[in-house]
Amino acid sequence: MSFAPSPSLSPSPSPLVPCPPGTDAPPTCAVPHFAPVRVGGGRFRLRRLVRSRSRAVALGLAVTAAALVAAGPRGGDGVPGVVDGARGHPAAEPVREHRVVESVSAPVRIADGATVRLLRAGDRVDVIAAEESALGGDARVVARGARVTKVPEPQDGVSEGGALVVLSVPRSTAARLAGASATARLAVTLC
Repeated sequence: MSFAPSPSLSPSPSPLVPCPPGTDAPPTCAVPHFAPVRVGGGRFRLRRLVRSRSRAVALGLAVTAAALVAAGPRGGDGVPGVVDGARGHPAAEPVREHRVVESVSAPVRIADGATVRLLRAGDRVDVIAAEESALGGDARVVARGARVTKVPEPQDGVSEGGALVVLSVPRSTAARLAGASATARLAVTLC
């Protein structure tokens, strides 16, 4: 179906005949006069925005911290790790006194001289005391993880009595080593 254009410019009463474009628009009216919009002082606004944004962030952090402290776990009856509800600080734990472990150099005669020749300064060894008895030997560890500080050269003609090694051990372990060497044969194992 094709439509033929109407010879008149007035709206057509018939819905089958289209109206020319622009005839159905409302009439024009005058636009009132207004002053032009001027954009100025943009850098001052930017500074104010940055200043207010940093203040807003600081305020938000303070409110969040206060909410976390207020909503934190309650307790603090002296139990370690429990947070005190009033302040939000961990409950005070008793302070343990740390003993000062003083290392001393302890010369120890090891029964097997060939074993001592395998040792170098800086090695870690366990010292084992083997007690001799008629029913068999009883072995016990006298020192654990002792550091070898020096392996002296053996003297000529003294190979039957074992070999000497200098160990760095705590003072209490040095006393046990001296006591064990008087009653038992000492041996070492590398850690």
